[in-house]
Amino acid sequence: MTEAGRYSAILFDAGNTLVHLDARRLRDVLRPAGASTEVEEIRRSELEARRLLHEALGAGHVGTEPEVWHGYFMELFRRAGVPEDRLSEAGRLLERAHAESHLWTWVEEGTAWALDCLREAGYRLAVISNADGRVEGLLQEVGLAARFEFVVDSEVVGFEKPDRRIFDYAVTRLGVPADACLYVGDLLTVDYRGATRAGMACVLVDPLGLHASRAPTISTLAALPQFLGIPAGS
Repeated sequence: MTEAGRYSAILFDAGNTLVHLDARRLRDVLRPAGASTEVEEIRRSELEARRLLHEALGAGHVGTEPEVWHGYFMELFRRAGVPEDRLSEAGRLLERAHAESHLWTWVEEGTAWALDCLREAGYRLAVISNADGRVEGLLQEVGLAARFEFVVDSEVVGFEKPDRRIFDYAVTRLGVPADACLYVGDLLTVDYRGATRAGMACVLVDPLGLHASRAPTISTLAALPQFLGIPAGS
Protein backbone atom coordinates (compact mmCIF):
# COMPACT_ATOMS: atom_id res chain seq x y z
CA MET A 1 0.00 0.00 0.00
CA THR A 2 1.29 3.48 -0.85
CA GLU A 3 1.62 6.18 1.80
CA ALA A 4 -1.35 7.93 0.16
CA GLY A 5 -3.57 4.89 0.70
CA ARG A 6 -2.73 4.21 4.35
CA TYR A 7 -4.54 7.10 6.01
CA SER A 8 -7.97 8.64 6.05
CA ALA A 9 -7.09 11.54 8.36
CA ILE A 10 -4.08 13.78 8.93
CA LEU A 11 -3.63 15.69 12.16
CA PHE A 12 -1.19 18.56 12.65
CA ASP A 13 0.80 20.24 15.34
CA ALA A 14 0.57 24.05 15.18
CA GLY A 15 3.81 25.76 16.28
CA ASN A 16 6.75 25.19 13.90
CA THR A 17 4.51 23.00 11.76
CA LEU A 18 1.58 25.12 10.56
CA VAL A 19 2.69 28.46 11.99
CA HIS A 20 6.08 29.87 12.85
CA LEU A 21 7.59 32.68 14.85
CA ASP A 22 7.11 35.95 12.97
CA ALA A 23 10.69 37.19 12.54
CA ARG A 24 9.62 40.68 11.50
CA ARG A 25 7.56 41.20 14.62
CA LEU A 26 10.20 39.60 16.84
CA ARG A 27 12.83 41.97 15.46
CA ASP A 28 10.65 44.93 16.40
CA VAL A 29 9.90 43.48 19.86
CA LEU A 30 13.58 42.92 20.65
CA ARG A 31 14.99 46.18 19.35
CA PRO A 32 14.31 48.08 22.63
CA ALA A 33 16.46 45.43 24.37
CA GLY A 34 19.38 46.07 22.04
CA ALA A 35 18.80 43.51 19.26
CA SER A 36 20.60 44.62 16.12
CA THR A 37 19.79 42.00 13.48
CA GLU A 38 17.36 42.07 10.59
CA VAL A 39 14.58 39.70 9.58
CA GLU A 40 16.60 37.05 7.75
CA GLU A 41 19.15 36.94 10.55
CA ILE A 42 16.31 36.54 13.07
CA ARG A 43 15.08 33.55 11.06
CA ARG A 44 18.54 31.99 11.02
CA SER A 45 18.89 32.70 14.73
CA GLU A 46 15.61 30.94 15.44
CA LEU A 47 16.70 27.85 13.52
CA GLU A 48 19.97 27.66 15.43
CA ALA A 49 18.14 28.11 18.74
CA ARG A 50 15.81 25.34 17.63
CA ARG A 51 18.81 23.10 17.01
CA LEU A 52 19.83 23.55 20.66
CA LEU A 53 16.25 22.86 21.73
CA HIS A 54 16.32 19.52 19.91
CA GLU A 55 19.69 18.71 21.46
CA ALA A 56 18.21 19.34 24.93
CA LEU A 57 15.35 17.00 24.11
CA GLY A 58 17.83 14.37 22.99
CA ALA A 59 19.57 14.72 26.35
CA GLY A 60 16.53 13.43 28.19
CA HIS A 61 14.04 16.27 28.38
CA VAL A 62 10.49 15.66 27.18
CA GLY A 63 9.92 19.06 25.60
CA THR A 64 7.26 20.51 27.87
CA GLU A 65 9.65 21.67 30.61
CA PRO A 66 9.79 25.48 31.11
CA GLU A 67 13.58 25.42 31.45
CA VAL A 68 13.96 23.88 28.00
CA TRP A 69 12.01 26.68 26.37
CA HIS A 70 13.79 29.28 28.51
CA GLY A 71 17.08 28.02 27.08
CA TYR A 72 15.67 28.19 23.55
CA PHE A 73 14.62 31.80 23.93
CA MET A 74 17.85 32.88 25.62
CA GLU A 75 19.84 31.42 22.73
CA LEU A 76 17.54 33.10 20.22
CA PHE A 77 17.95 36.46 21.95
CA ARG A 78 21.74 36.13 22.02
CA ARG A 79 21.93 35.26 18.36
CA ALA A 80 19.60 38.18 17.58
CA GLY A 81 22.16 40.53 19.11
CA VAL A 82 20.64 41.15 22.54
CA PRO A 83 23.47 41.94 25.01
CA GLU A 84 23.96 39.42 27.81
CA ASP A 85 22.92 41.88 30.51
CA ARG A 86 19.60 42.56 28.73
CA LEU A 87 18.41 39.00 28.11
CA SER A 88 15.87 39.16 30.95
CA GLU A 89 14.52 42.42 29.57
CA ALA A 90 14.13 40.79 26.15
CA GLY A 91 12.22 37.93 27.78
CA ARG A 92 9.81 40.35 29.43
CA LEU A 93 9.30 42.22 26.16
CA LEU A 94 8.55 39.00 24.29
CA GLU A 95 6.20 37.72 26.99
CA ARG A 96 4.26 40.99 26.98
CA ALA A 97 4.04 41.15 23.19
CA HIS A 98 2.95 37.52 22.89
CA ALA A 99 0.25 38.01 25.55
CA GLU A 100 -1.10 40.97 23.61
CA SER A 101 -0.96 39.32 20.18
CA HIS A 102 0.29 35.83 19.29
CA LEU A 103 3.82 35.89 17.83
CA TRP A 104 3.56 32.57 15.95
CA THR A 105 1.78 34.08 12.93
CA TRP A 106 4.14 33.44 10.03
CA VAL A 107 2.91 30.79 7.58
CA GLU A 108 5.55 29.34 5.29
CA GLU A 109 4.99 29.52 1.57
CA GLY A 110 3.28 26.37 0.33
CA THR A 111 1.48 25.53 3.58
CA ALA A 112 -2.01 26.56 2.46
CA TRP A 113 -1.43 24.89 -0.91
CA ALA A 114 -0.39 21.63 0.75
CA LEU A 115 -3.46 21.60 3.02
CA ASP A 116 -5.75 22.26 0.06
CA CYS A 117 -4.04 19.50 -1.89
CA LEU A 118 -4.61 17.05 0.97
CA ARG A 119 -8.28 17.98 1.30
CA GLU A 120 -8.80 17.63 -2.44
CA ALA A 121 -7.22 14.17 -2.21
CA GLY A 122 -9.90 13.22 0.34
CA TYR A 123 -8.06 13.46 3.66
CA ARG A 124 -9.81 14.70 6.76
CA LEU A 125 -7.71 17.31 8.57
CA ALA A 126 -7.54 18.37 12.21
CA VAL A 127 -5.09 19.96 14.67
CA ILE A 128 -3.67 18.79 18.02
CA SER A 129 -1.57 21.47 19.72
CA ASN A 130 0.08 22.08 23.06
CA ALA A 131 -1.15 25.64 23.37
CA ASP A 132 -2.56 28.30 25.67
CA GLY A 133 -6.20 28.30 24.65
CA ARG A 134 -5.67 30.61 21.67
CA VAL A 135 -4.58 28.28 18.89
CA GLU A 136 -7.94 28.04 17.12
CA GLY A 137 -8.22 31.82 17.03
CA LEU A 138 -4.63 32.03 15.80
CA LEU A 139 -5.37 29.67 12.90
CA GLN A 140 -8.40 31.77 12.05
CA GLU A 141 -6.25 34.89 12.11
CA VAL A 142 -3.73 33.47 9.64
CA GLY A 143 -6.41 32.05 7.34
CA LEU A 144 -5.89 28.32 7.92
CA ALA A 145 -8.68 27.35 10.33
CA ALA A 146 -11.37 26.63 7.73
CA ARG A 147 -9.29 23.79 6.34
CA PHE A 148 -9.63 21.75 9.56
CA GLU A 149 -12.60 19.88 11.01
CA PHE A 150 -11.58 20.85 14.54
CA VAL A 151 -8.71 22.07 16.70
CA VAL A 152 -7.68 20.32 19.93
CA ASP A 153 -5.93 22.77 22.28
CA SER A 154 -4.20 21.26 25.32
CA GLU A 155 -5.23 24.18 27.52
CA VAL A 156 -8.88 23.52 26.66
CA VAL A 157 -8.95 19.71 27.01
CA GLY A 158 -6.67 19.53 30.06
CA PHE A 159 -3.84 17.26 28.88
CA GLU A 160 -0.93 17.82 26.55
CA LYS A 161 1.35 15.93 24.22
CA PRO A 162 3.04 13.49 24.59
CA ASP A 163 0.19 12.23 26.82
CA ARG A 164 -1.65 9.80 24.56
CA ARG A 165 -5.01 11.00 25.89
CA ILE A 166 -4.87 14.10 23.72
CA PHE A 167 -4.33 11.93 20.63
CA ASP A 168 -7.05 9.48 21.73
CA TYR A 169 -9.44 12.41 22.19
CA ALA A 170 -8.86 13.58 18.62
CA VAL A 171 -9.21 10.08 17.18
CA THR A 172 -12.50 9.62 19.03
CA ARG A 173 -13.79 12.89 17.59
CA LEU A 174 -12.83 11.77 14.10
CA GLY A 175 -14.40 8.36 14.58
CA VAL A 176 -11.62 6.55 12.73
CA PRO A 177 -9.01 4.01 13.92
CA ALA A 178 -5.73 5.45 15.20
CA ASP A 179 -3.77 3.50 12.60
CA ALA A 180 -5.71 5.32 9.88
CA CYS A 181 -4.30 8.64 11.13
CA LEU A 182 -1.03 10.38 10.32
CA TYR A 183 0.27 13.00 12.72
CA VAL A 184 2.52 15.80 11.46
CA GLY A 185 4.67 17.62 14.02
CA ASP A 186 8.21 18.82 14.65
CA LEU A 187 9.40 17.44 18.01
CA LEU A 188 10.63 13.86 18.30
CA THR A 189 9.87 13.51 22.01
CA VAL A 190 6.52 15.31 22.03
CA ASP A 191 5.03 14.64 18.61
CA TYR A 192 6.57 11.49 17.20
CA ARG A 193 6.69 9.48 20.40
CA GLY A 194 3.32 10.72 21.61
CA ALA A 195 1.55 9.97 18.33
CA THR A 196 3.15 6.57 17.77
CA ARG A 197 2.39 5.47 21.33
CA ALA A 198 -1.24 6.33 20.58
CA GLY A 199 -1.15 4.06 17.51
CA MET A 200 -0.76 6.73 14.84
CA ALA A 201 1.92 7.07 12.22
CA CYS A 202 3.94 10.28 12.37
CA VAL A 203 6.13 12.40 10.12
CA LEU A 204 8.28 15.25 11.44
CA VAL A 205 8.81 18.60 9.75
CA ASP A 206 12.58 18.72 10.10
CA PRO A 207 14.22 21.65 8.26
CA LEU A 208 17.52 21.04 10.07
CA GLY A 209 17.72 17.37 9.09
CA LEU A 210 18.12 16.20 12.68
CA HIS A 211 15.79 13.21 12.84
CA ALA A 212 15.98 11.31 9.56
CA SER A 213 17.60 8.31 11.25
CA ARG A 214 14.85 8.08 13.88
CA ALA A 215 11.59 9.04 12.17
CA PRO A 216 10.08 9.79 8.78
CA THR A 217 10.80 13.43 7.97
CA ILE A 218 10.04 16.19 5.49
CA SER A 219 11.87 19.50 5.20
CA THR A 220 8.75 21.68 4.99
CA LEU A 221 5.01 21.15 5.22
CA ALA A 222 4.79 21.87 1.49
CA ALA A 223 6.58 18.54 0.91
CA LEU A 224 3.81 16.51 2.58
CA PRO A 225 1.74 15.80 -0.54
CA GLN A 226 4.80 14.39 -2.29
CA PHE A 227 5.67 12.34 0.82
CA LEU A 228 2.20 10.83 0.63
CA GLY A 229 2.58 10.09 -3.06
CA ILE A 230 -0.14 12.46 -4.18
CA PRO A 231 0.38 13.11 -7.90
CA ALA A 232 1.31 16.68 -8.82
CA GLY A 233 -1.73 18.63 -9.96
CA SER A 234 -4.21 16.25 -8.28
